[in-house]
Amino acid sequence: MNSIYPEPTVGAIIFNPKGEVLLCKSAKWNDQYVIPGGHIEKGERMEDALVREVKEETGLDVFDLQLASVQESVNSEHFSEKRHFIFIDYICRTAQYDVVLNDEADEYAWVKPTDILDYDLGGFCRPFFEEWLKEHSDFRRGVFYGYVKK
Repeated sequence: MNSIYPEPTVGAIIFNPKGEVLLCKSAKWNDQYVIPGGHIEKGERMEDALVREVKEETGLDVFDLQLASVQESVNSEHFSEKRHFIFIDYICRTAQYDVVLNDEADEYAWVKPTDILDYDLGGFCRPFFEEWLKEHSDFRRGVFYGYVKK
């Protein structure tokens, strides 16, 4: 368990050239689909952490990073352990389609934005995407700041 509280993390809403979003199914998130991401290391910039985490978890290179949301989670039932997270999510793009998962996810899917809510979304992905889809007709632009309580 991380001894630093709260734990700052980054997440990636990744668009491929067809405009599809990557979702990854994770045991850590109750075998539900979430966006890839992870912890920011000491001395690491948020955007550098995002690029590193995406590469480690999916094998993808991402670019055109745009801040999408900031959310807080304190001891949520959505995660397998009691933790205090600060989620900093970015919209980004990749030129690739082939995903190579590490051991943090079991499955992945490239999903049309209009179909995202049809998936069993974990963590805070469902409320984020519900709000995001209401606000953004082109799905790749705009910024949403959300603060989610316990």
